[in-house]
Amino acid sequence: MILNSLSDATSTDGTKSASAQARLQEDLNRFLNLLVTQLKNQDPLDPLDANEFTSQLVQFASVEQQIYQNANLEKLLTLQQTSQISSMVDFIGHTAEATGKKVPLENKKAEFTYTLDANSAETLINIKNGSGITVFTGDGETDVGKHTFTWDGVSLGTMPQPEGVYTVSVTAFDPLRNLQDVKQTVYGRVTGSGAEDGKVSLFFGDIKVPMDDVLSVKETPTPAP
Repeated sequence: MILNSLSDATSTDGTKSASAQARLQEDLNRFLNLLVTQLKNQDPLDPLDANEFTSQLVQFASVEQQIYQNANLEKLLTLQQTSQISSMVDFIGHTAEATGKKVPLENKKAEFTYTLDANSAETLINIKNGSGITVFTGDGETDVGKHTFTWDGVSLGTMPQPEGVYTVSVTAFDPLRNLQDVKQTVYGRVTGSGAEDGKVSLFFGDIKVPMDDVLSVKETPTPAP
């Protein structure tokens, strides 16, 4: 039905405004063809109610106006994203801290933090490579608070691991062996920025980090010779 198509068009978000406009034009053409056909075949003694057609034309106009508004919002969002990306160029080369578990290993260093809300009886650190294979396990701090851990990229078998993306999991147990909540963040050198599906992100190499997850940005320390 035409009215159902109108409803679909109004619910279309800004990124689909061009598609919604095309659908609206198709519906309007069908409506006008139907109107002309009905006017040609109407009973002169019982003409069609003009108010009904006028009401539907008003609905078309209203939907078209909403689509134009969505298109304008889309343009504004694109400009805003472009502005955000431009402003983040200064972050490139700096180190950012973000919530997450994926950490880059670069220059024999992968740095992350974990926060315990209470003292734990045992804390375990597990690091996996891109294939899901565990390359490091170790004991973590058990005191309440935020702790920083720096991995040198050496596996359990004392084998240096290649640079790339690794996944860190920190597990903490209370005295009754119940799992405790652990908050994790990672550090990475910013290599770029971009936007996709309306979301602006930074990149730590191959790791995409939404801007909402970024906690801080600081100058990257110069590696020791």
